[in-house]
Amino acid sequence: MSTTENTPSDDGMADFGYSQSLDRSIGKFASFAAGISYISILTGTFQLFYFGYAFGGPAYWWSWPLVFAGQIMVALCFAELAGRYPVAGSVYNWSKRLAGPTTAWLAGWMMFTASVVTLTAVVLAYQGTLPLIWSGFQLVGDGTGETDFAVSAVIWGAVLVAFTTTINALGVKLMARINSAGVFIELIAAVLLIVLLAVNIVNPPTVLFDTQGLGAGTDLGYFGAFLVAALASAYVMYGFDTASSLGEETVDPRRTAPTAILRAVIASFVIGGLILLFAILAAPDLTAPEIGSVGGLQFVVLTVLGGPLGIALLISVVIAVTVCALAVHTAAIRLMFAMARDNALPAGARLAKIDPKRKTPVVPAVLIGVASVLILVVNIGSPQIFTAVTSVAIIMIYIAYLLVTVPMLRKRLKGEWPGPNAGKDGYFSLGRWGLPVNIVAVVWGTAMAINLAWPREDVYGAGVLSFIAPIFIGAVILVGLAWYLARGRHQTGTLPEHMAKNLEEAP
Repeated sequence: MSTTENTPSDDGMADFGYSQSLDRSIGKFASFAAGISYISILTGTFQLFYFGYAFGGPAYWWSWPLVFAGQIMVALCFAELAGRYPVAGSVYNWSKRLAGPTTAWLAGWMMFTASVVTLTAVVLAYQGTLPLIWSGFQLVGDGTGETDFAVSAVIWGAVLVAFTTTINALGVKLMARINSAGVFIELIAAVLLIVLLAVNIVNPPTVLFDTQGLGAGTDLGYFGAFLVAALASAYVMYGFDTASSLGEETVDPRRTAPTAILRAVIASFVIGGLILLFAILAAPDLTAPEIGSVGGLQFVVLTVLGGPLGIALLISVVIAVTVCALAVHTAAIRLMFAMARDNALPAGARLAKIDPKRKTPVVPAVLIGVASVLILVVNIGSPQIFTAVTSVAIIMIYIAYLLVTVPMLRKRLKGEWPGPNAGKDGYFSLGRWGLPVNIVAVVWGTAMAINLAWPREDVYGAGVLSFIAPIFIGAVILVGLAWYLARGRHQTGTLPEHMAKNLEEAP
């Protein structure tokens, strides 16, 4: 690896062969907020607690520290990369510098596809909380009809997508202000919720080992049930690379982005873990069927706290869902822009065009918004299919992460990473811990991808749906690579309008 890549002259984009076209205005807190809002503890825990509890009972809580232990290894690898390559579309650009162009394109394509579906899944969380705040938020019927819940969810989801599209089209400054304010409220609400649940504990810590007999009579016993329950935690703790994906718009990104990534993961682990822990310990009746049903954590909060206080905390959840959707949409836009700037997508010049006034790629914002709304419609007639595809999207993100950590490990083993100046340039470096951390990150990512993709009727549905993971992912890979190998690879290259002006400075 060249010295130029390891010790860039400044934070300008010429080091990577690009011109500075985005608005560099994001500060330290906004960078941290981008990462933690994508993870979004209140969104993830309130949306998925019921799933983990239904399959694992109170003992499912142990999946939270387990997933954190694996994901922090990935985050450490990403932090090292973020200090050296703070470029939009982080996963795509990292893979491009660690592996070949085909691997990088596949990493970006899978991450992008998964991000669009993830945005759709996040906005559906409105429906799980809004009607509990006020019955009038149930826009269709009273919620008991066959399609009442799904149709209302699609309407609310479309409203939220319209909001995130508008904000992202207006510019990164407005997005960062709204996102930072939302994260600030979310953090305060999360800490308040932890305290209130803690003072209402009624169960002893021993309940955390209660399996409620789940998995009994099966080949793997509770271990098999726990592997399924762990998916709830795996579905939450990702997206921390968003802080680096906004690197081109961040002040002093080489130092800010690595710190933001690690702080986002650690803060999410601590806050989310305490919410789940105290919710289980404070639940009056751990056998209540409502806890293992959609809205399980909302049920616990309203049961324990009740009244205006419980409603106020649910309003904070709505705010968290809003900024989570905003962050997911923002990250998807940066990834699409990064690939389009390299002419690695159809109509690349159009997709990579920056609005001269707002300094943001408007076309990707609109296209991603439209695509998400179209996917939302599937939820009305086939919610089970949508749930399965959403789950598969998370697998694709884990695979995209592997398309970074595996090439990184390969370079470490060949002595080509992180280079002779690692640690001396003042940027984040794992030093001698880099190899073992990288190995664990790869092993963890592989194991979790297999666990996520394993055909399970309870997760994906019966019959052919249980194999939706290999079918859907295979289709995404085949369609994407068919275009790339037939046409894309022959046209890939930095578009002239985005090329560094001082080419002699570019590697």
